[in-house]
Amino acid sequence: MKPKGLLIAVVLLAVFGGLSIWVYKHPASSDTKTADGSATKLLTIPDDQFQEIKIVKLTGETIDLKKQNGKWRMVAPKDLPADQDTVGSMQSTLAALSADKLIEANATDLKGYGLAAPTLDVTVLRKDGKTDRILIGDDTPTGSGAYAKLPNDPRVFTVSSFTKTSLDKLPGDLRDKRLLTFDGDKLSRVELAAKGQTIEFGKNAQGEWTIVKPRPLRADGSAVDALVSKLKDAKMDLGNPSEDAAAKFAGAARVAVVTVTDESGNQTLEVRRDQEKNVYAKSTAVDGVYKANVDLGDAVDKGLDDFRNKKLFDFGFSDPSKVELKGVTYTKDGDKWKSSGKAMDNTSVQNLIDKLRDLTATKFAEKGGGEPVFEATVTSNSGKRVEKVTISKQGTQYFAQRENEPSIYELDGKAVDDLRKAAQDVKEAPAEPPKKK
Repeated sequence: MKPKGLLIAVVLLAVFGGLSIWVYKHPASSDTKTADGSATKLLTIPDDQFQEIKIVKLTGETIDLKKQNGKWRMVAPKDLPADQDTVGSMQSTLAALSADKLIEANATDLKGYGLAAPTLDVTVLRKDGKTDRILIGDDTPTGSGAYAKLPNDPRVFTVSSFTKTSLDKLPGDLRDKRLLTFDGDKLSRVELAAKGQTIEFGKNAQGEWTIVKPRPLRADGSAVDALVSKLKDAKMDLGNPSEDAAAKFAGAARVAVVTVTDESGNQTLEVRRDQEKNVYAKSTAVDGVYKANVDLGDAVDKGLDDFRNKKLFDFGFSDPSKVELKGVTYTKDGDKWKSSGKAMDNTSVQNLIDKLRDLTATKFAEKGGGEPVFEATVTSNSGKRVEKVTISKQGTQYFAQRENEPSIYELDGKAVDDLRKAAQDVKEAPAEPPKKK
């Protein structure tokens, strides 16, 4: 036999020999379905009975999670608030844990499955005093699952790989990594000190964001919501030691200090950025200093104009009931628009409304001036909102002001031309053809 053929034969013999040993040690599995066709349940725990989850790892590390006042908290290896979503996923896994396959009905040697010294030994303590326990061992050869058994049951099963992944967590995976823990639904105030100025946002009677300081101004609600969303999602990067982050924080430049207020009180977050654009944060809601995502630094590095509302009208997608231009009034009657008793072409009126809705400043001006060239008053929200805007032209520049507001908006000339053309293009509805007798 040629050397190459001999080598192939040796390799094949080794493969078949290994498979024979594995098959001997792991007999053919059987279906775990019960007589009614359902899968074999290893654990069934009502959600309202979860009181404590204790996980002992092969390394000897113990993670202990307890429910306190309806919230999960990690009490070991450190006493820290828990990530509710991650622990909630773990709870869901344990609440209804089914086996994939029965591997051995009466296992006497558990070493081959990694169950003599389990990778994970999970115990659930119930509110009624009962306990549930599951042992998780090695992964299956295909990696699609893991071996598992109940402590006093001789059977060995497989469970999905997701089951093991859901339970095999590090303490850092299970702790609450939020830098701010405010309730977004109960948030009433946000104060941002950045770029040498302090901006305070509050909510009006309609629950809309407004700028309170440095002076009362209309706020861009979507911009404030984006800031709040970034603050709510701000999380600590646990890949860096906290001592290292604290040292970097001390030497970095301050970007912003943010204070949020909900019904539980105030929380403050200080954000700094070093020369390499790394972001570090320190919060009153958690102990320590942490590296944070670069997006957090960008989100808070903003000035007053970034949050001011550049839209000239606030009616948004609430269609108006009346639009008044100089000498002309359009009134909504059911689904028809009328002017001076005449039916108007709905499409042309709607085009005018769309142009008014989209009218947006390019920037804010310190002063305006010039002769008025366009004026519009829009009534919406069932008559509760009336907005009047006057547009003036000085030289080649256009400025606009809302009635009873000091802010001056600078407009793009094309936007004004499009608006004026839309107003000129409004026409009467075509006469309806006579009805046939």
